[in-house]
Amino acid sequence: MPAPIDHDPPPTPPIEPQLEDCCQSGCDPCIFDIYQDALERYRVALQEWQARREASMAKPTKRAG
Repeated sequence: MPAPIDHDPPPTPPIEPQLEDCCQSGCDPCIFDIYQDALERYRVALQEWQARREASMAKPTKRAG
C-alpha cells in the first residue's frame, strides 16, 4: 500500500543571502532585513506546523472492526 499523501508539508525556510548580495547602499529595507523578517515568519510557521502534526498524531485512529 502506498504511503498517504502529505497534504500539510512543512514550511520551506528562506534562502539566506550571501554577503555579496548586499549592495552596501544603505537600502531600507536591506536584503538582510528582508531575510530576517522571512526567517521569523518561517519560525512561526514551523511552530504552527509542528503543533498541527503533534495534534494529528495524537488523534486516535478509527479501527475497522
